[in-house]
Amino acid sequence: MNLAAVVENARTVARVAGTRLLPVVKANAYGVGAVPVSKALSKALEPLAPWGYGVATVDEGAELRAAGITRPVLVFMPARPDLFDAYRAHRLTPALGDGESIHAWIARGAGGGAFHLEIDTGMSRSGVRWDEIEPIADLVDTPYLEGCYTHFHSADQRDGSAEAQLERFKAAVGRLARRPGLLHAANSAAALRGKAFALDMIRPGICLYGATPGVGLATGRPAIALRARVVSVRTVRQGEGVSYGASWTAPRDTTVATLGIGYADGVRRLLGRESEATVLLNGARCAVVGRVTMDLVMVDVREGRAAVGDVATLVGEAKGLSNTLDQFAAWSGTLPHELLAGLGPRLPRIYD
Repeated sequence: MNLAAVVENARTVARVAGTRLLPVVKANAYGVGAVPVSKALSKALEPLAPWGYGVATVDEGAELRAAGITRPVLVFMPARPDLFDAYRAHRLTPALGDGESIHAWIARGAGGGAFHLEIDTGMSRSGVRWDEIEPIADLVDTPYLEGCYTHFHSADQRDGSAEAQLERFKAAVGRLARRPGLLHAANSAAALRGKAFALDMIRPGICLYGATPGVGLATGRPAIALRARVVSVRTVRQGEGVSYGASWTAPRDTTVATLGIGYADGVRRLLGRESEATVLLNGARCAVVGRVTMDLVMVDVREGRAAVGDVATLVGEAKGLSNTLDQFAAWSGTLPHELLAGLGPRLPRIYD
C-alpha cells in the first residue's frame, strides 16, 4: 500500500474541486486501512488539511479516535437515538435525516453537539426527501446544524442526473430557516468533474486508491498492490482438469502454479472464467485457470518459470507489467470499491 500515492491522489482531487476534503475512510478505508490512511492524509495535506473524515459506523469512528485522530468524524449511517451516548463518548458527528432523531439529538443540547442533515435527492435510501423538507425546516433552525449533504446516484454518468440532484439539494437547503456552514455532495466522480459540484466540501473515496471513478475522469496514481506467494507447482497433462468442477482442462501439457490466496481473502471465485484474467509472475502474464477456491488460486505458467515461494502480483506492477485495480475488478465481475472492501483480514497490510 503506497500511502504517498494516496496523498498525491487526494491533492489531485482537491486541486480539481478547489475546496476542502472530507475523505471517506469507511469500511476500513475500503479495506486498505482507515487509521494509516487517515494519519497520512492528516499529516501530508496540512495546507489542504482534511476538514475531517467520513465513516459508516460508530465503531469505525471509535477506532479513529483510539488511534489519536482528532479531526471531526462524520458517521454516515442513519443515527439511532439509542446510540447517541456512544456518539458523544467518542466525539462523533451524526448524520440525521428524520424528524424524530433530529428532535432527540437537539434535545440533548450541548450534550449532543453538531450534526449534519442528510437530504435525499434521488438515491432513495435514507435522509429527508428534498420535497418534504418544510416539516423539519423550523426544527433544524439550531446552531447545532453544522452541515447538510446529499449523495449522487450516477455522478459517473453524463446523463444530467447529478445536475438535477444538485438543484434539488440547493432548493431544499434554501427552504431551511438557516444555511449551515458546510454543504457537501460530491463523491469521487462528482469531485473530479470540477468545481460545479464542489460546494463547501468534497467526499473523495475510491479515487484515493488509484481507481477510475468514471469514464473520462482522471485516474490517480496506483496505490494498491495485491500479491501472493506460490505454494505449489505441478505439471498438468493435456486434458486434465483444474479445481472444482474441472471447469478448465489443460489444452496441452502445462505447468500450473498454485497461489496462497483465495475467495476467503477477497479474490472472486469466478475470476478464472474470464480468459483475460491474469497474474504477473516472474516477468510473465499467467492466466488464472479453474475456479478460485477458498484459500488458493491456480494459474497457467505455460512454459514460464515458477517455484514455491515466488511472489505473484494480482494487482499492481511487477517487472514492467501491470494489472490495474480497474482491470482486476472488471475481470472479477465487480467494482473496485467492492473488490477492495472485500479484501479479508488474513491479508497483511504493508504500508510504504
